[in-house]
Amino acid sequence: MQLVFEKSIEDQSAVNLPDIDVPQTPAREAIPKELLADEPPPLPELSEREITRHFTQLAQRMMSVDANFYPLGSCTMKYNPKINEWAANLEGFASLHPYQPEDDLQGAMELLYHLRKFLEEIAGLPEVCLQPAAGAQGEMTSIKIIHAYFKDRNDPRDHILIPDSAHGTNPASCALCGQQVTVVKSTPQGLVDMKDLAEKVNEKAAALMITNPNTLGLFDKNIVQITRILHDHGAQLYLDGANMNAIVGQVRPGDFGVDVMHFNLHKTFSTPHGCGGPGAGPIAVAEHLAPYLPIPQVNLADGKFFWDFNRPKSIGKVRTFYGQFAVLVRAYTYIRSLGPQGLKNISDKAVLAANYLAKELQTHYTLPYPLPCTHEFVISADRQKAKGVRALDIAKRLIDFGIHPPTMYFPAIVPECIMIEPTETETLATLNYFVEVMKKIADEATTEPDMVQHAPCTTPVRRVDEVKAAREPNLRWKNEKY
Repeated sequence: MQLVFEKSIEDQSAVNLPDIDVPQTPAREAIPKELLADEPPPLPELSEREITRHFTQLAQRMMSVDANFYPLGSCTMKYNPKINEWAANLEGFASLHPYQPEDDLQGAMELLYHLRKFLEEIAGLPEVCLQPAAGAQGEMTSIKIIHAYFKDRNDPRDHILIPDSAHGTNPASCALCGQQVTVVKSTPQGLVDMKDLAEKVNEKAAALMITNPNTLGLFDKNIVQITRILHDHGAQLYLDGANMNAIVGQVRPGDFGVDVMHFNLHKTFSTPHGCGGPGAGPIAVAEHLAPYLPIPQVNLADGKFFWDFNRPKSIGKVRTFYGQFAVLVRAYTYIRSLGPQGLKNISDKAVLAANYLAKELQTHYTLPYPLPCTHEFVISADRQKAKGVRALDIAKRLIDFGIHPPTMYFPAIVPECIMIEPTETETLATLNYFVEVMKKIADEATTEPDMVQHAPCTTPVRRVDEVKAAREPNLRWKNEKY
């Protein structure tokens, strides 16, 4: 496929501008000389038809949740109902400015207020803040709140405990907040090692950051005991809510002792997700942490919604305005559309789909942890590696079959790890197709390992050096004409 520059035809234009009806001023008179280039930029010149065709063809080469199966473990890349897009684009929402007077924002503020209440009920915690812009910022905000809580009690603590199967953003968030990280081991069954946890909890421990279900797709059956150990030492339990898709409507984190957690609205509650955004990471807190939430909170008094800045212990704002509003509209629409039983159905179907795939694949790949799993599971390609085919090769080969590669080499505690999450939105036919393809690739690892090692075989660009591309990107396009 040609670059858009290569398709350029001199004097072609996709825009017809009206005649100027005001006095003209030469650019060199209106713009400071130092800001002007010597020559116009070498932009491509094409008609509207050619531009439309070019970018449509590019879009058809891209993978997306709408067009492809996306079994991307740990990220819940599921289909997003189009009614959510419709709601987010309603003129009354899309045309608002966040700094309009409160009287002009009552409808939007009512939506935010009720979304808060929905998330509070789902979390089983008394207050939610919608402000954080993504999951990682929700983590950072939560750690700052925990820090403020202990500082207010004159009990400085600077250690956070994190299981060795945790998301990489967990230790990064701790480092951003000046906290030291202590790693807690996992058992051979993939759960928190209770003995190791008990030995590492001390008077310096501020919290344990746990993902439950964890990144192996396992719900930690010891969660109540874990909570008790932490609380006995005055430490807090933080829940990374990245895997809420497995338990929404089934169990409320507050009921098993969580003190603070974040939601990934762009995972559990349906928002276009990928390429760095958009996202939203609201946090829910127990009553003793509520005074430290970011300001302002949307509240209701005397029948009117208002921005509540009266939080003297607040950690302050963590982003501009009041949150990722369009994402929050989508999440609100999703929750209202489904209702309580519909939300429970999400996790029922997600767990069923994951266990079905794991059961079907265990004869061709190593299943390092026993079933049942929750919404996702990990397999190891160690059998294939013995034949010269690695997890990366299998992932690349999936592209030839129109399937986006799953997460690879994470968690690091599983060798040649492939992490698979089918989500609740895929049909049985799609799941069976994935099983068929994965089994075919496992057979190819024995019969045609060289072919799998060099996959994908059908794409315009084959294997690239990802490390070199990231560290030494070549962004220049050479053409004698320019």
